[in-house]
Amino acid sequence: IVPVMLYEVISRYLFNAPTTWGMELALLLFGPYFLLGGPYLLHLKVHVNLDVLRQRLPPAQGRWLDLFNLILLMLFFAILLYYAWPLAIQALEFRETSFSAWNPPIWPFKFAIPIAVVLMGAQSLAEFLRVLFRDTDPAGSSL
Repeated sequence: IVPVMLYEVISRYLFNAPTTWGMELALLLFGPYFLLGGPYLLHLKVHVNLDVLRQRLPPAQGRWLDLFNLILLMLFFAILLYYAWPLAIQALEFRETSFSAWNPPIWPFKFAIPIAVVLMGAQSLAEFLRVLFRDTDPAGSSL
């Protein structure tokens, strides 16, 4: 994304020759990059959290809250996949383009949504199983 935007800025301001594709390509690259980074961020536990309640709970109750949260996440991803997959298939069938001056095909980029949803659901399931089967010592902290 950075090289594309750098090329666009240089061509626009130094050579007074803006491209018709620079901004659109940056957007098309950023969407899948953003979506496909989600499962990795979930694995690293660096998503934005509101831990006010979680920090005040004992470890055992916090564990149940984590399990409940992950079940809700998996349900959300199942619903999202239910609606995203037909839209990606429809975009493929119609060979959808952006209808801009450059007019690139955007149907491949629309498949990033269901792929990212499946990966997020799988990572949520892995995190659920990790929390569910994680051993805890008598004090309640994880081993």
